[in-house]
Amino acid sequence: MNRTGTISFQGELGAYSHQACREMFPDMEPLPCRTFEGAIEAVRTGRADLGMIAVENSTYGRVADVHQLLPDSGLHIIGEHFVRVHINLLALPGTTLGTVREAMSHTVLLGQCRSFLNTHGIQPITGADTAGSARTVAELADPARAALASELAGEIYGLDVLARHIEDAHNNTTRFLVMAPHGVLPEVSDRPMMTSFLFRVRNIPAALYKAMGGFATNGVNMTKLESYMTDGSFTATQFFAEVDGHPDEPGVARALEELDYFTSSLRILGVYPKSGFRL
Repeated sequence: MNRTGTISFQGELGAYSHQACREMFPDMEPLPCRTFEGAIEAVRTGRADLGMIAVENSTYGRVADVHQLLPDSGLHIIGEHFVRVHINLLALPGTTLGTVREAMSHTVLLGQCRSFLNTHGIQPITGADTAGSARTVAELADPARAALASELAGEIYGLDVLARHIEDAHNNTTRFLVMAPHGVLPEVSDRPMMTSFLFRVRNIPAALYKAMGGFATNGVNMTKLESYMTDGSFTATQFFAEVDGHPDEPGVARALEELDYFTSSLRILGVYPKSGFRL
């Protein structure tokens, strides 16, 4: 997507969320926000034109906070992007690997580099986040302390990359959704599409089973179905689902029509091109 303007994300400059923004929208101005709520609110109030919001990770699952925020955000999904989480050892310019005694990062990233850290006798130090750890290492100016973060963080904070792609799991990937204040239903085309939606089933026996049947009988591939409680109730369950296809395609249209019959509410959150990562 060729866009200009401002795009918000949760984290500091150099975070993997910032990397996602740069990869998908290189001409947009990044707006770092302390929280997911702040990143969403920036779009809602017009401080940002788009938001790049992390929703799930291949190793750690869904970002729970985001799925609670999406229904009430008032925003629309217009795209998706995947980032391979490559972890790099960053240190002050001129530092050698043998000089490093400590590595700072978010606790999750520290856990993903145990083999490398143990092999080189490097002590893990917990930081608030990845990019913030890189900034701290640059400010401390101690050659014995390094950071674990993206190469983008090293570029921003003036650190050298001592070791690239040192993560234990080499398939760790984070998925992001691109959120906009207004949604426009794209036309059906040859380009593979995704549809994301929220629904609540009616309080009747086997409602969820019956509601899902329409997707199977119409040959629609459902790529995601997640449930979570709403309003602090154990009985009020909301579902977030994603399917391959466009709502105007005959099979998807019939499946959604059948779903609507068994639901008390149904809301399309976005119809957008499928990421090339999936293909």
